[in-house]
Amino acid sequence: QSIAFSESPYIMSSATVVGKKESEGPLGKYFDMTDSENLFGEETWEAAEGTMQKEACTLALGKAKLTPDKVRYLFGGDLLRQGIATSMGLESFQIPLFGLFGACSTSGEALALASMCVAAGYGELIRERTGLVPDAYFSATKIAWILDNVPEARERADRGELAFGTVDTWLIYNLTKGEIHVTDYTNASRTMLFDIHKLCWDEELLNILHIPASMLPEVKPSSYIYGYAESTVLGGQIPIAGIAGDQQAALFGQCCFSKGQVKNTYGTGCFLLMHTGTEAITSHNGLITTIAASSGSQVEYALEGSVFVAGAAVQWLRDGMRMVKTAAQTEEYAQKTDDTEGVYVVPAFAGMGAPYWNPYARGCVVGITRGCGKEHFIRATLESIAYQTYDVLNAMEEDAELSIAGLKVDGGASANDFLMQFQADILGARVYRPECIETTALGAAYLAGLACGYWKSREEISANWQLGREFIHEMSENQRERLLKGWKRAVKCALAWAE
Repeated sequence: QSIAFSESPYIMSSATVVGKKESEGPLGKYFDMTDSENLFGEETWEAAEGTMQKEACTLALGKAKLTPDKVRYLFGGDLLRQGIATSMGLESFQIPLFGLFGACSTSGEALALASMCVAAGYGELIRERTGLVPDAYFSATKIAWILDNVPEARERADRGELAFGTVDTWLIYNLTKGEIHVTDYTNASRTMLFDIHKLCWDEELLNILHIPASMLPEVKPSSYIYGYAESTVLGGQIPIAGIAGDQQAALFGQCCFSKGQVKNTYGTGCFLLMHTGTEAITSHNGLITTIAASSGSQVEYALEGSVFVAGAAVQWLRDGMRMVKTAAQTEEYAQKTDDTEGVYVVPAFAGMGAPYWNPYARGCVVGITRGCGKEHFIRATLESIAYQTYDVLNAMEEDAELSIAGLKVDGGASANDFLMQFQADILGARVYRPECIETTALGAAYLAGLACGYWKSREEISANWQLGREFIHEMSENQRERLLKGWKRAVKCALAWAE
């Protein structure tokens, strides 16, 4: 996806180019570049060679009626929406070898690698150095799996013929025609290999997983001029000046620059980040400590909690259960009833994220009576998104030892007014939805603009933030406590399935 912003900023144009073919393998959805017959079609190679990214950029420029000489900078924040996607190539990415994406994290093989790290006593070391909970969700175990299972990968890596990177690394490599192998602090911090305190790849963790350091990209700040797009790619030499993991970019795009400020992105999953300033807070509640995207020389940190299934639950209602024709219809059904008739939906389709971190938990529906109808089921599914957000935010407040006054929201599901009002009610706090909810791309644009001098300061950027709507909590404390008590009982049922 490519988005063109004006200085205001507002979205001038956007373009999305999607590959047509993917395959289901033993680790879920992945692209395998090793097959000589090009098993998964030309689209895979086009993506690998940068054709799709070039097409998206060109389309966005055309829609905005911009020529390359009018483009001040390129940025990358929401290029794949997952900083944990892993790609590997031969001879410094000249030939793509293997791409492994987030869906593999629930597989037996990937989980086994993460579990082995914990069983061997490395869990606390990983958490201390990287801020992460050992999990197959992150890049490290995926790299190890590729090296151990793709033919000749280990041998080539030992000879220095393989290069690794998250998707931002791969895209910049293509934009610069192979000149730059780089990533930023935020993406590196999601690999489970990066020391977030010393700001370097951790040699001990690399040795534990048998990953050669020669494979890894150079790591730079999120707001930095990394290089220039080769003139033949987009028609001109344009500086590449901003990289950030999607959630860190959204935190920056929401102008959460001070300690205690929180944002939640409602996408396929939910991703909450709380800015913790220059202090890397160690969580005792199942959250991860990560590097926040920043524009200065001083590194800043954040607490993060991930809800695996949020908007994906709405997709399930639409595509799996066929209860609605469009996602927007869920709001209409939810408004038809005053409550859920005691029904709770726990959408643990792929385990549960923070603060539970149980990959074996499974979804459940509890509290069903004869009076339950479709509208109650739909409302309960929407409410589950707000409940999961409450769980994470409550854990953040305990770890940071502070109470939040409000929550900034973005992402597709934040457009659902019912969900946002219920979120405010169940949190007992105000919810702020900005005018522009494309905050991930906006944050990366801000980072790039600061590096190039387009914007002079964070204060100037903060002045751009515009409130779209404020949701004020109206629910009584007694009702809120009663609903939360029921939710916690429902979660116990989902966790019990894993026992």
